[in-house]
Amino acid sequence: MRGQVLLFFSAVSLCSVLGQVSYSIPEEMPKGSLVGNIAKDFDVDIKRLKSGKARIFSRDGGEYVELHKERGVLLVKNRIDRETLCGQMTPCALHFQIILENPMEFYSVTVEITDINDNPPSFEKSDVKFKIRESAVRGAKFILDRAVDLDVGVNALLTYTLEPKGHFGVKLHDQADGSKNVEMILEKPLDREKEDRLSLVLTALDGGEPQMTGTMQILITVLDANDNAPVFTQSVYKSSIRENSPIGTVVMSVTATDADEGSNGRITYSISSIIENARGVFEVNAQNGEITLRGNVDYEKSQSFQMTIRGSDDGGLGDSCKVTIDVTDLNDNKPNIQIISKSNVISEDAKLGTVVTMINVEDADSGDNGKVQCSINENIPFVMKSSTGEFYSLITDSELDREMASEFNITVTCSDEGAPSLSSSVTLTLQISDVNDNAPVFERSSYEAYIVENNTPGLSIFTVKATDADWNQNARVSYLLEDSSVNGVPVSSYVSVSADSGVIHAVRSFDYEQIKDFQFCIKAQDGGSPPLSSNVTVKMLIQDQNDNPPQVLYPVQTGGSVVAEMVPRSADVGYLVTKVVAVDVDSGQNAWLSYKLQKATDRALFEVGSQNGEIRTIRQVTDKDAVKQRLTVIVEDNGQPSRSATVIVNVAVADSFPEVLSEFTDFPHDKEYNDNLTFYLVLALAVVSFLFITCLVVIISVKIYRWRQSRILYHSNLPVIPYYPPRYSDTLGTGTLPHVYNYEVCRTTDSRKSDNKFGGAGGQNVLIMDPSSTGTMQRIQSEKSILDEPDSPLEQKPPNNDWRFTQGQRPGPSGPHMPYGTHIRWTPKNGTRATGGPEVAMGTGPWPQPPTEAEQLQALMAAANEVSEATATLGPGTMGLSTRYSPQFTLQHVPDYRQNVYIPGSTATLTSNPQQQQATAQQATQQALPPPQASAQAEPPKAAQTPASKKKSTKKEKK
Repeated sequence: MRGQVLLFFSAVSLCSVLGQVSYSIPEEMPKGSLVGNIAKDFDVDIKRLKSGKARIFSRDGGEYVELHKERGVLLVKNRIDRETLCGQMTPCALHFQIILENPMEFYSVTVEITDINDNPPSFEKSDVKFKIRESAVRGAKFILDRAVDLDVGVNALLTYTLEPKGHFGVKLHDQADGSKNVEMILEKPLDREKEDRLSLVLTALDGGEPQMTGTMQILITVLDANDNAPVFTQSVYKSSIRENSPIGTVVMSVTATDADEGSNGRITYSISSIIENARGVFEVNAQNGEITLRGNVDYEKSQSFQMTIRGSDDGGLGDSCKVTIDVTDLNDNKPNIQIISKSNVISEDAKLGTVVTMINVEDADSGDNGKVQCSINENIPFVMKSSTGEFYSLITDSELDREMASEFNITVTCSDEGAPSLSSSVTLTLQISDVNDNAPVFERSSYEAYIVENNTPGLSIFTVKATDADWNQNARVSYLLEDSSVNGVPVSSYVSVSADSGVIHAVRSFDYEQIKDFQFCIKAQDGGSPPLSSNVTVKMLIQDQNDNPPQVLYPVQTGGSVVAEMVPRSADVGYLVTKVVAVDVDSGQNAWLSYKLQKATDRALFEVGSQNGEIRTIRQVTDKDAVKQRLTVIVEDNGQPSRSATVIVNVAVADSFPEVLSEFTDFPHDKEYNDNLTFYLVLALAVVSFLFITCLVVIISVKIYRWRQSRILYHSNLPVIPYYPPRYSDTLGTGTLPHVYNYEVCRTTDSRKSDNKFGGAGGQNVLIMDPSSTGTMQRIQSEKSILDEPDSPLEQKPPNNDWRFTQGQRPGPSGPHMPYGTHIRWTPKNGTRATGGPEVAMGTGPWPQPPTEAEQLQALMAAANEVSEATATLGPGTMGLSTRYSPQFTLQHVPDYRQNVYIPGSTATLTSNPQQQQATAQQATQQALPPPQASAQAEPPKAAQTPASKKKSTKKEKK
């Protein structure tokens, strides 16, 4: 159900009110019902409602109506009961505003709520009792309680009916205020004897569709005659009461009189009818008619109260009067400030009149108590202006400058005109956002910087500083070197500037004699958009340093010829011989020159002017003075430290040129050259000596290093794979032959330094066995002894020619025997190189018996101990073996090695094949044995010692 739509448009530029619209809807519409289309009625685009964040601002209508931004319509939000919302007040309307932002706008909306017939008439009491004397005359009036209908207009109370009809009828009596009293009129006299009690029903009807009713029962008791009714002194009583008065306050009194006496003249007061808002607020004293306060009175809720007071005597007659009580307003409500919309941040370049905040102010009081004036704190660039009614806008009044004030705390104070005045305030915090409106400013309008010449490139010279009053990125200053040139060269090749700190650095080393000063510009630029900048001129002054010695212009020094000044022998004192002319390219005191005579052939003859360099005679020249005079003049500047130059002046004391020429033919021209030659010779000698000493130290270091390496190899713990060759070779189980083996092995990764020595027992490396129980052992003699020890007592002895022995003559562990050895040196090419032959010393006495079991057990235990010691000396990397077998290690039950026996570290092989043994014996004889007579006659020479054998000798001496 849609109501009529009334549109009212107005335009006010300052307050941004763009229009006003009114709608009318009936009460009790269902939730979601359409109220009105504001997008159409206000001619506002739905997109604008969305972008402007449209919302409803209301103090009383926000809970009943909601805005649907997608459709641009107003819908019923909650149930609307006109009687609850407005009571009897007409018209009943909701007032609210539609608020839009960016820019801020609002529209006023009024929704009138029309009444429907949803409330029946009702009586305060369900029944009422009357006592009426039978003497009551026709037309007597009896005031009845009025029915109350909460509806208004046509739906309000319309008429009354009284049933059953007969004695009484009902009549409505109009009052001055427009209300109607219900009077019951006696139409037919009563007869108590016929009917002493009557029961009537009073029905109240409204004018709505459908019509609704309310009833009240009337009980009448007929009494004896009472012919005088009570009469009030006034038909209308008026009074007032201040709001917030305490309960029990007497408001007023009503009075009625009755001409009857006794019980017929006693009047009882009561409230016959009262409006809804006054119920329970007042009460009347039945005896004296005083009206007192029994509830709270608030002017903002009800400004006046109306009621009807009835006065009845005991005879049932009565009268009524109207009582009106007005409420006097007190200034008991502060102005209520509510912020509609506000901005927390505003740019400092905002235009004048920009709306910052919109507020709504209300005071519930009336009259002067409800008049409100709003103000803000002073000395701020804002002003508060009233828009329409109770709306105010905070707008900018002057230009903003964040650099002067970056934040404002604006206090809005609203005061009413009551006595005493009440006020309320709210504080708004507004941030001013920065705009890049300030260029960087240098601390000085121009700068002068000083640097001493001959500086180091990259030296920090000076610092320029600029500040920016803006904030954050807008205040970040960068320094740039403006493009310019100095003497045609870009200034960037002279100086540079740090972009962050403004430090000026020298790019090159300056020379005062080439450039004394120059100027350049530095630009300071902030980080705003667009950036702002400012320039400053820097004048760079180069300070002189005493870095140039004086230069002698005269006399000119030549290398090949001698220039001499001639002084006649007749020269007087003060004679000007010559003048030394020198200049210094430095400036200031660094260029002040002084002259001194350093050396002279005759110091008593000449002097030099300290300031002008003039050489003059200080005495009379005589014939005794030498013709050749050599003067050394030193020229010094006044710098710190001072620099100097030396010039040699040759003076000839003679009267004629031939005399001078003869004296100066052998003048030492090349003294300076000879001095230089001596210096270079000494330098060359020092260099040669240094190289010789260096080579000598290197050679000695290499020798020591190799010696230490050999020592390390000798003392190192190397892993060993022990191998024990057979000590005895059994010949058909009939006996043993003595074999003493001696191995000394030293192996390294460098095979040129590896030694291997092993000894064999009384025979050739190849032992030939005779299968017929008779063995022949051939011994190949060596010309050289393989024993490396210089103190070895062994000597070469002739072998025993008798090689055949019986079972009892075979040598035992106690028989005389001598070991022989073979010294093998490993080479990188062939693996081994034989350096000595076998050597055997044999006894000629009888051979002992085979070893007993006790000797075998002792030998076995000794072998186990030696194996344990050898295993404990194993180390990673290389292999070393030093094992000796004494004659006591003789075992008869050793393994049979008659097939093939390999000796580690040697190419020798023990075999039982007669042919192979014979071939091997012959080959070994050819390689290792000298002629037999040589072996018998001469003592074998000692083998050359290797580093490994030297170590072994030292080790044996220690043992």
